[in-house]
Amino acid sequence: MSSHFLHAEWNNLIMANYVVPKELLLPYIPAATELDFYKGKTYISLVGFMFLNTRIRGLSVPYHINFEEVNLRFYVKHNDRGSWKRGTVFIKEIVPKPAISFIANRLFKEKYSTMQMKHFHIEKPDVIETCYEWKYKNKWNKLMAACHKKSSPMRIDSEEEFIAEHYWGYTKYNGTRTYEYEVEHPRWEIFHVSDYTIECDFKGIYGDEFSFLKEIKPSSVFMAKGSEVRIYPKITLS
Repeated sequence: MSSHFLHAEWNNLIMANYVVPKELLLPYIPAATELDFYKGKTYISLVGFMFLNTRIRGLSVPYHINFEEVNLRFYVKHNDRGSWKRGTVFIKEIVPKPAISFIANRLFKEKYSTMQMKHFHIEKPDVIETCYEWKYKNKWNKLMAACHKKSSPMRIDSEEEFIAEHYWGYTKYNGTRTYEYEVEHPRWEIFHVSDYTIECDFKGIYGDEFSFLKEIKPSSVFMAKGSEVRIYPKITLS
């Protein structure tokens, strides 16, 4: 295995998960991958979290060490010589720093956008309150969750396990070329959400085809504790 490209911590990942028609995602599926289903259902997730202690090739870049990210993603798998790799595909990733968007879009051919962002994380005696906000066209969008303070292991074969346990990223470069990269981290514990708020301009930010997400309730919302992560250099699938 080659040396990792990025080392960071991903903490307090709020994951709001929606069951969607598979036809919605067909145009976004990278070559050499196929949709990954959980009990016959197709999922898309709105995810907010903190990037902390970020280092690229072992180097920390001033003012780009700790920052928020919000992304909209779905789930695929790739058959690598008979072994299935389960991964994610991003519709869009939002960060607060233009340089982060430039590097990710240039090197990984991802779909990053830069927006003003803010967050808070408050620990009360029995409850954790976490919120991520991003500003689009002068209006703040919000993903917020109140969680029970004690985390617990993910249940085997649960929806939470399906959402969180994807260790590969796939990027559609064109109709025949796909980029693959590995994301390494331990199995996360989760916090059970007692209340949540989602205020998102799905239509404006992600496109007309995603506007219906504003009108439906997610199948589940939970928060993963997170951990250190390592992201390895991309390879090309064709």
